[in-house]
Amino acid sequence: WRMPHASGLDVVSWARRHSHPAAMLMLTARDTLPDRIEGLDAGADDYLVKPFDFGELLARVRALQRRPRNVDAPVLSRGQLALDPVRHQVTVRGAPLSLTSTEYNILELLLRRSPAVVDRKAIAEHAWHDETQPLGSNAIDVQLSRLRAKLPASGVRIVTVRGAGYRLEAA
Repeated sequence: WRMPHASGLDVVSWARRHSHPAAMLMLTARDTLPDRIEGLDAGADDYLVKPFDFGELLARVRALQRRPRNVDAPVLSRGQLALDPVRHQVTVRGAPLSLTSTEYNILELLLRRSPAVVDRKAIAEHAWHDETQPLGSNAIDVQLSRLRAKLPASGVRIVTVRGAGYRLEAA
């Protein structure tokens, strides 16, 4: 689990949340059954405990390479807006839409949960999951304002649901 700036579980979980298609093998000294279950449930495709035989490691890597990867994750769309999580690309009517990584993360969350309302806490956790500094009081408002300004041609808008959060709806 120990890595310089994050735990292995955090890295695997983040990659899976962001639809990263890479095969992941956890190589660790954590050898209890609960540790192995936690690693696999976090998103690892395989789990190997130290010490290990190098031949076994190579065989496991070859086995992972033989497995088909689901690289065709569904494109999220609403109105004329489409978000491709594999290519990390957003288009409006087929034309690329330039977004910052924070704007992309917020839009992805709203699309994934649409038509449900998404609260501010969920937005902060999804958009700034790797930040160590506390967010400014208006950070979410600023990002939503910038994102709203980029969406008029998309046929969708971000609606504020007072006291509850935000949702996407047809413009």
